[in-house]
Amino acid sequence: MNTYYTDITTQRIQIEGIFYTHWEIAMIRMNIPTDKQSFRQELFTFLSEWFNHQPTVLVHTSGSTGKPKPMRVEKESMMENACLTCSFLGLKENDTALLCMPLQYIAGKMVVIRSLVAGLNLLPVTPSGHPLKNLKKAPVFAAMIPMQVYNSLQVPEEKELLKQIKHLIIGGGAIDSALAQALKDFPNQVWSTYGMTETLSHIALRRVNGTEASEWYTPFESVSIRLSQENTLIINAPKVCDKVLYTNDIAELNDQGQFRILGRKDNIINSGGVKIQIEQVEATLKKHFHTPFMITSAPDAKFGEIVVLLIENNPGSRDTYERIQKICEDVLPAYWCPKRVIPVENLPLTETGKPDRATAKLLAQT
Repeated sequence: MNTYYTDITTQRIQIEGIFYTHWEIAMIRMNIPTDKQSFRQELFTFLSEWFNHQPTVLVHTSGSTGKPKPMRVEKESMMENACLTCSFLGLKENDTALLCMPLQYIAGKMVVIRSLVAGLNLLPVTPSGHPLKNLKKAPVFAAMIPMQVYNSLQVPEEKELLKQIKHLIIGGGAIDSALAQALKDFPNQVWSTYGMTETLSHIALRRVNGTEASEWYTPFESVSIRLSQENTLIINAPKVCDKVLYTNDIAELNDQGQFRILGRKDNIINSGGVKIQIEQVEATLKKHFHTPFMITSAPDAKFGEIVVLLIENNPGSRDTYERIQKICEDVLPAYWCPKRVIPVENLPLTETGKPDRATAKLLAQT
Protein backbone atom coordinates (compact mmCIF):
# COMPACT_ATOMS: atom_id res chain seq x y z
CA MET A 1 0.00 0.00 0.00
CA ASN A 2 1.35 3.41 -0.99
CA THR A 3 2.21 6.09 1.54
CA TYR A 4 0.69 9.48 0.79
CA TYR A 5 2.18 12.76 2.03
CA THR A 6 -0.76 14.88 3.13
CA ASP A 7 0.88 17.06 5.78
CA ILE A 8 1.60 20.27 3.88
CA THR A 9 4.11 21.46 6.49
CA THR A 10 6.43 18.51 5.74
CA GLN A 11 5.79 18.08 2.02
CA ARG A 12 8.50 18.50 -0.57
CA ILE A 13 8.32 18.16 -4.33
CA GLN A 14 10.58 16.44 -6.82
CA ILE A 15 11.00 18.33 -10.09
CA GLU A 16 13.11 16.70 -12.80
CA GLY A 17 14.84 14.58 -10.15
CA ILE A 18 15.63 17.46 -7.76
CA PHE A 19 13.80 17.78 -4.42
CA TYR A 20 12.60 21.18 -3.19
CA THR A 21 11.31 21.99 0.29
CA HIS A 22 8.80 24.74 0.91
CA TRP A 23 11.62 26.94 2.23
CA GLU A 24 13.62 26.53 -0.99
CA ILE A 25 10.51 27.23 -3.07
CA ALA A 26 9.90 30.43 -1.11
CA MET A 27 13.48 31.60 -1.76
CA ILE A 28 13.19 30.83 -5.50
CA ARG A 29 9.83 32.59 -5.67
CA MET A 30 11.25 35.75 -4.10
CA ASN A 31 13.67 36.09 -7.01
CA ILE A 32 11.11 35.61 -9.80
CA PRO A 33 10.16 38.84 -11.63
CA THR A 34 6.42 39.50 -11.75
CA ASP A 35 6.30 40.06 -15.52
CA LYS A 36 6.94 37.60 -18.36
CA GLN A 37 7.03 34.49 -16.22
CA SER A 38 8.09 31.20 -17.81
CA PHE A 39 5.98 28.10 -17.18
CA ARG A 40 8.55 26.83 -14.71
CA GLN A 41 8.30 30.14 -12.84
CA GLU A 42 4.50 29.81 -12.85
CA LEU A 43 4.95 26.42 -11.24
CA PHE A 44 7.03 27.89 -8.41
CA THR A 45 4.49 30.69 -7.99
CA PHE A 46 1.73 28.10 -7.55
CA LEU A 47 3.86 26.04 -5.16
CA SER A 48 4.52 29.18 -3.13
CA GLU A 49 0.76 29.67 -2.86
CA TRP A 50 0.33 26.00 -1.92
CA PHE A 51 2.80 26.29 0.95
CA ASN A 52 1.39 29.51 2.41
CA HIS A 53 -0.82 29.43 5.50
CA GLN A 54 -4.15 29.80 3.67
CA PRO A 55 -6.45 26.73 3.56
CA THR A 56 -7.52 27.39 -0.05
CA VAL A 57 -6.05 28.13 -3.48
CA LEU A 58 -7.51 30.09 -6.40
CA VAL A 59 -8.60 28.29 -9.57
CA HIS A 60 -10.60 29.30 -12.65
CA THR A 61 -13.34 27.39 -14.43
CA SER A 62 -12.59 26.48 -18.05
CA GLY A 63 -15.14 28.82 -19.64
CA SER A 64 -16.57 26.29 -22.11
CA THR A 65 -20.15 27.59 -21.67
CA GLY A 66 -19.48 31.15 -20.54
CA LYS A 67 -16.86 33.43 -19.04
CA PRO A 68 -14.25 31.67 -16.84
CA LYS A 69 -15.03 32.21 -13.17
CA PRO A 70 -12.58 32.34 -10.26
CA MET A 71 -13.23 30.16 -7.24
CA ARG A 72 -11.32 29.12 -4.15
CA VAL A 73 -10.94 25.42 -3.34
CA GLU A 74 -9.81 23.62 -0.20
CA LYS A 75 -6.27 22.26 -0.18
CA GLU A 76 -7.35 19.30 1.95
CA SER A 77 -9.98 18.34 -0.62
CA MET A 78 -7.45 18.62 -3.45
CA MET A 79 -5.17 16.18 -1.65
CA GLU A 80 -8.08 13.79 -1.07
CA ASN A 81 -8.83 13.77 -4.79
CA ALA A 82 -5.15 13.31 -5.64
CA CYS A 83 -4.96 10.26 -3.36
CA LEU A 84 -8.04 8.76 -5.04
CA THR A 85 -6.49 9.07 -8.50
CA CYS A 86 -3.04 7.82 -7.50
CA SER A 87 -4.58 4.85 -5.72
CA PHE A 88 -6.90 4.03 -8.64
CA LEU A 89 -4.04 4.10 -11.16
CA GLY A 90 -1.47 2.50 -8.86
CA LEU A 91 1.06 5.33 -9.19
CA LYS A 92 4.20 4.79 -7.12
CA GLU A 93 6.80 7.04 -5.53
CA ASN A 94 9.37 8.38 -8.04
CA ASP A 95 7.13 7.64 -11.04
CA THR A 96 7.52 10.47 -13.54
CA ALA A 97 4.49 12.73 -14.07
CA LEU A 98 4.19 15.06 -17.05
CA LEU A 99 2.79 18.52 -16.33
CA CYS A 100 1.71 20.01 -19.66
CA MET A 101 -1.51 21.91 -18.85
CA PRO A 102 -2.02 25.53 -17.74
CA LEU A 103 -1.72 26.07 -14.00
CA GLN A 104 -4.62 28.51 -13.65
CA TYR A 105 -7.04 25.61 -14.15
CA ILE A 106 -7.74 22.70 -11.85
CA ALA A 107 -6.39 20.03 -14.22
CA GLY A 108 -2.87 21.48 -14.20
CA LYS A 109 -2.89 22.17 -10.48
CA MET A 110 -3.98 18.61 -9.70
CA VAL A 111 -1.01 17.11 -11.57
CA VAL A 112 1.20 19.06 -9.17
CA ILE A 113 -0.81 17.96 -6.11
CA ARG A 114 -0.65 14.30 -7.18
CA SER A 115 3.12 14.65 -7.39
CA LEU A 116 3.24 16.18 -3.91
CA VAL A 117 1.09 13.57 -2.17
CA ALA A 118 2.45 10.49 -3.98
CA GLY A 119 6.09 11.54 -4.23
CA LEU A 120 6.08 11.58 -8.04
CA ASN A 121 8.87 13.13 -10.10
CA LEU A 122 7.25 16.11 -11.82
CA LEU A 123 8.30 16.96 -15.40
CA PRO A 124 7.03 20.46 -16.30
CA VAL A 125 6.62 21.21 -20.02
CA THR A 126 5.21 24.50 -21.28
CA PRO A 127 1.59 23.82 -22.35
CA SER A 128 1.26 23.47 -26.12
CA GLY A 129 -0.40 21.35 -28.76
CA HIS A 130 2.66 19.08 -28.85
CA PRO A 131 3.73 18.44 -25.23
CA LEU A 132 5.88 15.42 -26.14
CA LYS A 133 7.85 17.24 -28.84
CA ASN A 134 11.10 17.69 -26.92
CA LEU A 135 10.95 14.63 -24.66
CA LYS A 136 13.44 11.80 -25.09
CA LYS A 137 11.70 9.37 -22.74
CA ALA A 138 8.02 8.80 -22.03
CA PRO A 139 6.73 9.68 -18.55
CA VAL A 140 5.02 7.02 -16.45
CA PHE A 141 1.96 9.24 -15.98
CA ALA A 142 0.50 12.03 -18.11
CA ALA A 143 -2.71 14.05 -18.17
CA MET A 144 -3.63 15.64 -21.52
CA ILE A 145 -6.57 17.17 -23.33
CA PRO A 146 -7.88 15.48 -26.51
CA MET A 147 -6.26 18.06 -28.80
CA GLN A 148 -2.79 17.31 -27.38
CA VAL A 149 -3.32 13.57 -27.83
CA TYR A 150 -4.61 14.04 -31.37
CA ASN A 151 -1.65 16.24 -32.33
CA SER A 152 0.84 13.79 -30.81
CA LEU A 153 -0.64 10.97 -32.88
CA GLN A 154 0.19 12.85 -36.09
CA VAL A 155 3.97 12.84 -35.47
CA PRO A 156 5.62 9.36 -35.51
CA GLU A 157 8.17 10.15 -32.79
CA GLU A 158 5.55 11.69 -30.52
CA LYS A 159 3.12 8.84 -31.19
CA GLU A 160 5.74 6.33 -30.09
CA LEU A 161 6.29 8.21 -26.83
CA LEU A 162 2.53 8.45 -26.33
CA LYS A 163 2.23 4.67 -26.64
CA GLN A 164 4.92 4.20 -23.99
CA ILE A 165 3.12 6.26 -21.30
CA LYS A 166 2.02 3.72 -18.65
CA HIS A 167 -0.96 5.73 -17.39
CA LEU A 168 -2.46 8.29 -19.78
CA ILE A 169 -5.57 10.17 -18.65
CA ILE A 170 -7.46 12.38 -21.11
CA GLY A 171 -9.83 15.08 -19.88
CA GLY A 172 -11.19 18.52 -20.61
CA GLY A 173 -13.31 17.37 -23.55
CA ALA A 174 -14.98 14.45 -25.24
CA ILE A 175 -12.98 11.73 -26.98
CA ASP A 176 -14.63 11.25 -30.35
CA SER A 177 -14.89 7.91 -32.14
CA ALA A 178 -11.93 8.61 -34.45
CA LEU A 179 -9.59 9.38 -31.55
CA ALA A 180 -10.85 6.37 -29.59
CA GLN A 181 -10.17 4.17 -32.63
CA ALA A 182 -6.61 5.50 -32.89
CA LEU A 183 -5.96 4.68 -29.22
CA LYS A 184 -7.74 1.31 -28.95
CA ASP A 185 -4.64 -0.84 -29.52
CA PHE A 186 -2.27 1.14 -27.29
CA PRO A 187 -0.36 -1.30 -25.04
CA ASN A 188 -0.73 0.67 -21.78
CA GLN A 189 -3.64 2.17 -19.85
CA VAL A 190 -5.52 5.02 -21.54
CA TRP A 191 -8.39 6.56 -19.59
CA SER A 192 -11.04 9.17 -20.28
CA THR A 193 -11.86 11.22 -17.18
CA TYR A 194 -15.07 12.85 -15.99
CA GLY A 195 -15.05 15.81 -13.65
CA MET A 196 -15.14 19.56 -13.31
CA THR A 197 -13.56 22.35 -11.32
CA GLU A 198 -16.07 21.84 -8.49
CA THR A 199 -15.01 18.16 -8.13
CA LEU A 200 -11.33 19.18 -8.16
CA SER A 201 -10.60 17.38 -11.41
CA HIS A 202 -12.15 13.98 -12.09
CA ILE A 203 -14.30 11.71 -9.94
CA ALA A 204 -14.75 8.91 -12.51
CA LEU A 205 -12.79 7.20 -15.28
CA ARG A 206 -13.42 4.85 -18.17
CA ARG A 207 -10.97 2.79 -20.22
CA VAL A 208 -10.50 3.88 -23.80
CA ASN A 209 -8.32 0.99 -24.97
CA GLY A 210 -7.83 -2.75 -24.59
CA THR A 211 -10.33 -5.41 -23.62
CA GLU A 212 -11.67 -3.20 -20.80
CA ALA A 213 -12.63 -0.34 -23.14
CA SER A 214 -16.09 1.00 -22.33
CA GLU A 215 -18.47 3.92 -22.89
CA TRP A 216 -19.33 3.83 -19.17
CA TYR A 217 -17.55 5.83 -16.47
CA THR A 218 -16.80 4.14 -13.15
CA PRO A 219 -16.93 6.55 -10.18
CA PHE A 220 -14.41 6.35 -7.36
CA GLU A 221 -15.62 4.22 -4.44
CA SER A 222 -16.36 7.25 -2.26
CA VAL A 223 -18.54 8.86 -4.97
CA SER A 224 -22.27 8.23 -5.42
CA ILE A 225 -24.35 9.32 -8.41
CA ARG A 226 -28.00 9.61 -9.39
CA LEU A 227 -30.17 11.35 -11.98
CA SER A 228 -32.47 14.34 -11.63
CA GLN A 229 -35.98 14.40 -13.08
CA GLU A 230 -34.42 15.95 -16.20
CA ASN A 231 -31.89 13.08 -16.43
CA THR A 232 -28.97 15.33 -15.49
CA LEU A 233 -26.23 13.83 -13.35
CA ILE A 234 -26.18 14.51 -9.60
CA ILE A 235 -22.88 13.86 -7.81
CA ASN A 236 -22.19 13.29 -4.13
CA ALA A 237 -18.41 13.25 -3.58
CA PRO A 238 -17.99 14.04 0.14
CA LYS A 239 -14.20 13.61 0.13
CA VAL A 240 -13.68 16.40 -2.37
CA CYS A 241 -16.80 18.57 -2.18
CA ASP A 242 -18.91 19.42 0.86
CA LYS A 243 -22.14 19.82 -1.12
CA VAL A 244 -24.11 17.73 -3.60
CA LEU A 245 -23.41 18.86 -7.18
CA TYR A 246 -26.25 19.23 -9.66
CA THR A 247 -24.66 19.15 -13.12
CA ASN A 248 -25.98 20.13 -16.54
CA ASP A 249 -24.76 16.84 -18.03
CA ILE A 250 -27.52 14.62 -19.37
CA ALA A 251 -26.57 11.06 -18.42
CA GLU A 252 -27.64 7.44 -18.37
CA LEU A 253 -26.97 4.99 -15.51
CA ASN A 254 -26.54 1.21 -15.64
CA ASP A 255 -27.14 -1.41 -12.96
CA GLN A 256 -23.41 -1.53 -12.09
CA GLY A 257 -23.36 2.02 -10.75
CA GLN A 258 -21.68 3.40 -13.87
CA PHE A 259 -22.79 6.27 -16.09
CA ARG A 260 -22.31 7.64 -19.56
CA ILE A 261 -22.78 11.22 -20.76
CA LEU A 262 -25.21 11.95 -23.58
CA GLY A 263 -24.71 15.71 -23.75
CA ARG A 264 -25.22 18.93 -21.82
CA LYS A 265 -28.59 20.35 -20.86
CA ASP A 266 -27.44 23.81 -21.99
CA ASN A 267 -26.40 22.34 -25.37
CA ILE A 268 -29.98 21.55 -26.33
CA ILE A 269 -31.43 23.50 -29.26
CA ASN A 270 -35.20 23.95 -29.12
CA SER A 271 -36.15 24.39 -32.77
CA GLY A 272 -39.88 24.61 -33.44
CA GLY A 273 -40.60 22.64 -30.28
CA VAL A 274 -38.14 19.84 -31.18
CA LYS A 275 -35.27 19.41 -28.72
CA ILE A 276 -31.96 18.70 -30.48
CA GLN A 277 -28.82 17.66 -28.57
CA ILE A 278 -25.77 19.39 -30.07
CA GLU A 279 -23.37 16.57 -29.19
CA GLN A 280 -25.54 13.97 -30.94
CA VAL A 281 -25.60 16.00 -34.16
CA GLU A 282 -21.81 16.48 -34.03
CA ALA A 283 -21.20 12.78 -33.34
CA THR A 284 -23.37 11.77 -36.31
CA LEU A 285 -21.59 14.14 -38.71
CA LYS A 286 -18.04 13.60 -37.41
CA LYS A 287 -17.23 10.57 -39.56
CA HIS A 288 -18.36 12.30 -42.76
CA PHE A 289 -16.45 15.61 -42.60
CA HIS A 290 -12.77 16.20 -43.28
CA THR A 291 -12.75 19.76 -41.92
CA PRO A 292 -13.18 20.76 -38.24
CA PHE A 293 -16.72 21.93 -37.49
CA MET A 294 -19.10 22.74 -34.63
CA ILE A 295 -22.85 22.77 -34.20
CA THR A 296 -24.46 25.75 -32.50
CA SER A 297 -27.70 27.74 -32.73
CA ALA A 298 -29.07 31.14 -33.61
CA PRO A 299 -32.35 32.90 -32.75
CA ASP A 300 -35.07 32.61 -35.39
CA ALA A 301 -38.46 34.35 -35.64
CA LYS A 302 -40.26 31.27 -36.97
CA PHE A 303 -38.60 28.37 -35.10
CA GLY A 304 -37.34 30.13 -31.97
CA GLU A 305 -33.89 28.66 -32.62
CA ILE A 306 -32.27 27.11 -35.68
CA VAL A 307 -29.35 24.70 -36.00
CA VAL A 308 -26.19 26.37 -37.33
CA LEU A 309 -23.01 24.65 -38.52
CA LEU A 310 -19.68 26.46 -38.12
CA ILE A 311 -16.92 25.03 -40.30
CA GLU A 312 -13.31 26.10 -40.71
CA ASN A 313 -12.72 27.92 -44.00
CA ASN A 314 -10.14 25.67 -45.65
CA PRO A 315 -9.79 26.46 -49.40
CA GLY A 316 -8.37 22.99 -50.15
CA SER A 317 -11.02 21.06 -48.26
CA ARG A 318 -13.38 18.59 -49.94
CA ASP A 319 -16.16 19.90 -47.65
CA THR A 320 -17.86 22.29 -50.06
CA TYR A 321 -21.17 23.92 -49.17
CA GLU A 322 -23.01 21.58 -51.54
CA ARG A 323 -21.31 18.49 -50.07
CA ILE A 324 -22.09 19.64 -46.51
CA GLN A 325 -25.76 20.10 -47.36
CA LYS A 326 -25.94 16.71 -49.09
CA ILE A 327 -24.28 14.89 -46.14
CA CYS A 328 -26.60 16.54 -43.63
CA GLU A 329 -29.67 15.61 -45.65
CA ASP A 330 -28.45 12.00 -46.03
CA VAL A 331 -27.44 11.21 -42.44
CA LEU A 332 -29.48 13.52 -40.20
CA PRO A 333 -33.18 13.64 -39.36
CA ALA A 334 -34.74 16.57 -41.21
CA TYR A 335 -35.20 18.64 -38.04
CA TRP A 336 -31.50 18.19 -37.12
CA CYS A 337 -30.22 19.60 -40.43
CA PRO A 338 -28.40 22.95 -40.17
CA LYS A 339 -30.40 25.78 -41.65
CA ARG A 340 -27.28 27.90 -41.91
CA VAL A 341 -23.62 27.04 -42.65
CA ILE A 342 -21.03 29.64 -41.64
CA PRO A 343 -17.34 29.39 -42.60
CA VAL A 344 -14.93 30.66 -39.92
CA GLU A 345 -11.17 31.06 -39.90
CA ASN A 346 -10.82 29.00 -36.72
CA LEU A 347 -13.35 27.26 -34.51
CA PRO A 348 -13.64 28.95 -31.09
CA LEU A 349 -11.92 26.95 -28.35
CA THR A 350 -11.19 27.65 -24.69
CA GLU A 351 -7.63 27.70 -23.35
CA THR A 352 -8.09 24.08 -22.28
CA GLY A 353 -9.09 23.00 -25.78
CA LYS A 354 -12.83 22.62 -25.21
CA PRO A 355 -15.37 23.97 -27.70
CA ASP A 356 -16.19 27.53 -26.70
CA ARG A 357 -19.96 27.23 -26.99
CA ALA A 358 -20.66 30.81 -25.88
CA THR A 359 -18.45 32.33 -28.59
CA ALA A 360 -19.84 29.89 -31.16
CA LYS A 361 -23.33 31.22 -30.49
CA LEU A 362 -22.14 34.78 -31.04
CA LEU A 363 -20.50 33.81 -34.35
CA ALA A 364 -23.74 32.15 -35.47
CA GLN A 365 -25.61 35.43 -35.03
CA THR A 366 -23.29 37.49 -37.25
